Amino acid sequence: MDEWLNRAEAWAGQAERWIRQQPPEQIYVAVAVIALTVLVLLAASCLKSSKSNTIVLSGLSGSGKTILFYQLRDGSSHQGTVTSMEHNNDTFVLHSELERNGKVKPVHVVDVPGHARLKPKLDEFLPQAAGVVFVVDAQDFLSSMQAAAEYLYDILTKATVVKKRIPVLIFCNKTDKVTAHSKEFIKKQLEKEVNKLRESRNAISSADITDEVQLGVPGEAFNFSQCQNNVTVAEGAGLTGNVSAVEQFIREHVKA
Repeated sequence: MDEWLNRAEAWAGQAERWIRQQPPEQIYVAVAVIALTVLVLLAASCLKSSKSNTIVLSGLSGSGKTILFYQLRDGSSHQGTVTSMEHNNDTFVLHSELERNGKVKPVHVVDVPGHARLKPKLDEFLPQAAGVVFVVDAQDFLSSMQAAAEYLYDILTKATVVKKRIPVLIFCNKTDKVTAHSKEFIKKQLEKEVNKLRESRNAISSADITDEVQLGVPGEAFNFSQCQNNVTVAEGAGLTGNVSAVEQFIREHVKA
């Protein structure tokens, strides 16, 4: 032990003599570099720890958002097909990960009611969102297609969504039903409807429209790949527990 202490003292002495031999300017630069490195590491650590874990479930009433919320949290549909008029807001470990070994990061999931009167509540949660799941009723899609496209258009043109590049998953729900439409069909039809909305709203004076950001490429038909944020389409069925596409989306943007 004494030998190690003697060596340490010798090394310390050599280091002190070396430092004394260096020009003051070099020492100042070295200290500045070390201080800057420490600050960058601290900032990176703070950003990592403060990254949002909020996932917002949105979509029209009756699309199955509330059932999806319960499947993610509890692994069951609970309330069946009852439409919720109150937003569900909870932080939990995904039910599918409860038996996973090691530390799993909880997810804050907000189910925003799709009733027209309650849609403004979406603006309360979007600024904190790590991702948005837009739920579409694949079985009753044609009758609700225009309203769903308008709601989706409003989300995609939010300045918060575009500037923060908040990813959006369009989840085609109820695809377990025989009469449900495929995700490819729904994607294509939504793109057509959004394109119509874009053209009609661009034709109105900017003083009369509420769009915060214009979508797509001028002169080209709209498709989701033109969005500045990532927009993907998946399918499943909340009532039967087929929600793996949503769970995968969550874990892509809220790291475990």
